[in-house]
Amino acid sequence: MEDLIPLINKLQDAFSSIGQSCNLDLPQIAVVGGQSAGKSSVLENFVGRDFLPRGSGIVTRRPLILQLVNNKAEYAEFLHCKGRKFVDFDEVRQEIEAETDRITGSNKGISPVPINLRVYSPHVLNLTLIDLPGMTKVAVGDQPPDIEHQIRDMIMQFITRESCLILAVTPANTDLANSDALKVAKEVDPQGLRTIGVITKLDLMDEGTDARDILENKLLPLRRGYIGVVNRSQKDIDGRKDIRAAMAAERKFFLSHPSYRHMAERMGTPHLQKTLNQQLTNHIRDTLPGLRSKLQSQLLSLEKEVEEYKNYRPDDPTRKTKALLQMVQQFGVDFEKRIEGSGDQVDTAELSGGARINRIFHERFPFELLIKFHAIKNVHGVRTGLFTPDLAFEAIVKKQIIKLKEPCLKCIDLVIQELINTFRQCTNKLGSYPRLREETERIVTNYVREREGKTKDQVLLLIDIELSYINTNHEDFIGFANAQQRNIVNKKRAIPNQVHFSLLSHVIRKGWLTLHISIMKGGSKEYWFVLSAESLSWYKDEEEKEKKYMLPLDNLKLRDVEKGFMSTKHIFAIFNTEQRNVYKDLRQIELACDSQEDMDSWKASFLRAGVYPEKDQVDSDEAAPADTFSMDPQLERQVETIRNLVDSYIGIVNKTIRDLMPKTIMHLMINSAKDFIHSELLAYLYSSGDQNSLMEESADQAQRRDEMLRMYHAIKEALGIIGDISTSTVSTPVPPPVNDTWIPETRSENEQHAAVWERVTFPLLWLSMFRMNYFFSSSSSS
Repeated sequence: MEDLIPLINKLQDAFSSIGQSCNLDLPQIAVVGGQSAGKSSVLENFVGRDFLPRGSGIVTRRPLILQLVNNKAEYAEFLHCKGRKFVDFDEVRQEIEAETDRITGSNKGISPVPINLRVYSPHVLNLTLIDLPGMTKVAVGDQPPDIEHQIRDMIMQFITRESCLILAVTPANTDLANSDALKVAKEVDPQGLRTIGVITKLDLMDEGTDARDILENKLLPLRRGYIGVVNRSQKDIDGRKDIRAAMAAERKFFLSHPSYRHMAERMGTPHLQKTLNQQLTNHIRDTLPGLRSKLQSQLLSLEKEVEEYKNYRPDDPTRKTKALLQMVQQFGVDFEKRIEGSGDQVDTAELSGGARINRIFHERFPFELLIKFHAIKNVHGVRTGLFTPDLAFEAIVKKQIIKLKEPCLKCIDLVIQELINTFRQCTNKLGSYPRLREETERIVTNYVREREGKTKDQVLLLIDIELSYINTNHEDFIGFANAQQRNIVNKKRAIPNQVHFSLLSHVIRKGWLTLHISIMKGGSKEYWFVLSAESLSWYKDEEEKEKKYMLPLDNLKLRDVEKGFMSTKHIFAIFNTEQRNVYKDLRQIELACDSQEDMDSWKASFLRAGVYPEKDQVDSDEAAPADTFSMDPQLERQVETIRNLVDSYIGIVNKTIRDLMPKTIMHLMINSAKDFIHSELLAYLYSSGDQNSLMEESADQAQRRDEMLRMYHAIKEALGIIGDISTSTVSTPVPPPVNDTWIPETRSENEQHAAVWERVTFPLLWLSMFRMNYFFSSSSSS
């Protein structure tokens, strides 16, 4: 069992040296106390040497992991100074100060990054302690204003671990009931199983007072009790009084003091050191099964990856060829999964890959087409004077079909951008080989750019085919008679926002949107919106039980709203073209989405419902205000008939293009890219340059491999050491519980303010009311 503490020291060194904690809470003792409580003196008494920095304010500014090892020779070693032995303990102090300043700077800032110091000496027992910064209330000098919270958070990082014993150091000449060390200890260890009390400065208590009842654990008891120590005074430290002489004086103090002589054998630094050694050993023994289990779990998680590295030879050409094949195959699989939205490549945080391309096909592209399609509705006049009705119909239809080229080409550009983004995401796994990643991205991007031209040519060909023959015999075409009949219907029922594609009262879209309103009128709030062909309604939540408002879509239009300086939302507005209020006394309402894609999708849905953007621009040669010229009734009917015919035919073309565009892009670009990656990418990589340079791994990958192997061997060694330890030794049982309700609970700032109110403000209010009652009663009697 004597080997247990050195075992934990080895584990700490093994994991600290490779910059890893291995997610293990190794058993240790944290020394906690206020500034000037005497923590440093206690540690120096253990070692028998002056080696810790001293001064005013916060002296310990980084955790010091102090490992004491019983050894014939006396020297010290730092983990960050491997191979260097310090025999002069003044140099140890200087190194602690220099290493502290290296991380925290020369001011009084603190850092949670520990300093590992191991002291070998014949005068110590095996022990591992962590010296933490002393708790303070007020920032001094150039310390950060929140220094109290920083120190508390750092202390909590250590003492909240169940594997950590807490050495709570409190001076005897202060109020023990308000000890900061005991307060934080009780907060994380309410049962007192891990807390050991240390009372310092017993020799500085006022004359006629003593701490006998506390040290006997009768007054203010702790489950593990208290141990009293007497450290050197500041005068002794300044005078360089020998620590061994000071410990002899401590022994004499307890033996000669009438209040302490009967328990002198249970007091003093040697007894504290022995007690801590025993309790830490027992604590390690109790935690060994859990520690072994964690180590085995870590080993299993590493074994599969380490297996590749065990016989790793960086320059082996066979290994490089195999790795190249595996990387290209994996790249192809990842790309396919991202396009299909399957496997572990699905991003649940945001749309990407195939999901985003699908949205381009079925929301963004239809949105762009509808914009162009709606432009026909704004044609108020047709130059019929130069054409017969048949010629006028064909001329207008062809001009509108030509306009479809722009949204089609834009759709291809959007898909290409998403494809390139998907390639980059898939090449993240090639990060171990920077040159391979760079070449792969270059080759597949060039291939997609090559396919871009062919795809655009094919799409333009589809539009040219539509232009080559206007098929008025199409089964879905309205025909002349039906176009005239629609004129009569339209005159009887003029609908401001006509809904296309035969939408009736069914729901077009549902989802969450933020309704932006000024703070004076309720402020912004998120609602569940439901858009139908007739109205926009919003509810409290998706259950749709509590309707907040229903807005009819008549005479509504959309307009874009610029984002605020600090806003991350994308905003658009809905307003009434007849200057009427749309909600309460608001002429427009602003709706906010989390992303541009969401906003475009909602706009497309509004278009389907017949609510169009404000700035629908129509070429000046196609449109003219209705009142700029007059037409006789017969000519007006003829123009309306042509408009209905155009509307019907463009709807057919629109439907055809919406169907063929995704198919064309999938065939010529996306599926072609899949085939290229699976069948040709490897050949292109071989022909692009030297295979050795392609498969040259990055420095980060080499470092990661080395760290993983070191971690693997460290864990394996640790398990071997633990396996050799016999844990059958019976440990000292934990003392029974005591009544420690005397330790006050740590209060939050709000609770402290409430306590002040209760103690001070409430009595003052009561007194004021009493005086007012007395004044009024006196006035009425007079």
